[in-house]
Amino acid sequence: MASGIELATLGHRIRHHRQDRGLTLDELGAIVGVAGSQLSLIENGKREPKLSLLQAIAQATGTEVTDLISGEPPNRRAALEIDLERAQTSAVFRQLGIPSVRVNKAMTDETIEAILGLHHELQRREREAIATPEEARRANTELRLKMRALDNYLPEIEALAEKQLKAAGHTTGALSHRTVSIMAEQLGFELIYVNDLPHSARSVTDLENGRIYLPPSSIPGGHGLRSMALQAMAHRLLGHTPPTDYADFLQQRLEINYYAACALMPQGAAVNFLAQAKKDRNLAVEDFRDAFGVTHEAAGMRLTNLATRHLDIKLHFLRVDASGALSRVFENDDLPLPEDITGSIEGQPACRKFSARAAFEEQNRTTEHYQYTDTPAGTFWCSTQTGSTSDGEFSITVGVPFDDARWFRGRETQVRAVSTCPDESCCRRAPAELTGKWKGKAWPSARVHTHMFSPLPRGAFPGVDDSEVYGFLERHAAE
Repeated sequence: MASGIELATLGHRIRHHRQDRGLTLDELGAIVGVAGSQLSLIENGKREPKLSLLQAIAQATGTEVTDLISGEPPNRRAALEIDLERAQTSAVFRQLGIPSVRVNKAMTDETIEAILGLHHELQRREREAIATPEEARRANTELRLKMRALDNYLPEIEALAEKQLKAAGHTTGALSHRTVSIMAEQLGFELIYVNDLPHSARSVTDLENGRIYLPPSSIPGGHGLRSMALQAMAHRLLGHTPPTDYADFLQQRLEINYYAACALMPQGAAVNFLAQAKKDRNLAVEDFRDAFGVTHEAAGMRLTNLATRHLDIKLHFLRVDASGALSRVFENDDLPLPEDITGSIEGQPACRKFSARAAFEEQNRTTEHYQYTDTPAGTFWCSTQTGSTSDGEFSITVGVPFDDARWFRGRETQVRAVSTCPDESCCRRAPAELTGKWKGKAWPSARVHTHMFSPLPRGAFPGVDDSEVYGFLERHAAE
């Protein structure tokens, strides 16, 4: 018989038709030429019958083979029993070491439903518990690739934001807090600023009483009150429901962030501003930022939404922390970036030769740092601005392939670097002389967050970049 048939369902369907005919196992066995005990194994999903036996059973019970092998349980009771059997054979349940419940005729449907409810809750909690960094990386990678294919552009949300802005009377200039309040009122919400928001929440929306609770002032990292209020409204406007998994959660976060960016930097005004700057060969993230009163990071990310579709420019955006790890990435210009085995880029170390890391060494951090970088995929021009939060320093980089640098301010820079990453000899492996001198003579201890949550660099020490260690030792040994 062809494989792939659900044996539990098949067994229940055979039992249903046998009992419907008023036959015992032995009576049906005598008709089809097998022992009743063999039929019992088939009905309990323990053995797969041959096609010839199925044909005989179908004939004896007055039905068709296609009906017996249907994937639908024959009745509600059978569906409950099948669901319970599956639940009790799951790895989540087996690892508890609890004996399975044997279903018999005396057990009511309500009893089975109650037991199934416990299993479903157990599985739900397990799904929540396994939202591990690996699952998050996989979901984030899928979303990043999807947005790359779309050039990071979502026209439906663009149109929605412009419609809401128009209804609120916003026409030009930076979006004011007052206009954001009007947008909320038109959705039936009042913005209320409180000091006691839950620690894990950026905002809380009271759907019953039409209130959006926000912190009394901006939180570190550039997440202004306007943006947080707009994101809270976006959940409502976009019809979001509680996320079913990590991928759904990330998709919703992307959409509400996108809506907020569209409202703060409306497509029409933003494209006009950028198109004029391109015409003047004077594109600059800092000008775009200042024109709309947003953060440097928000302006850089908004540029990724509009540059390819409206300016015919492919580009990349990088947010890198002081340790060199990539925390936010977009690219559709083929910039070589590090990936783990899942294809994830976030959390991977950016090349030390990139301006995203070189900018940390600059003394003047109030202006953008410009650099050309030769890579195995060609030469790229980049503009980088550094900043800091309570969590530490970070850099924001927007860059383009060499030919498109002509549209940007800072293209005249003479700063140039060469990156051969992903070749580890570029910046992730200590020079041979240092390795020979210090290998086996040092043992650094990794920071906990690096060891547990970041991808481990390849080197001599778990969670620690040996090229940094050897360089550190070399500098201090000479003192």
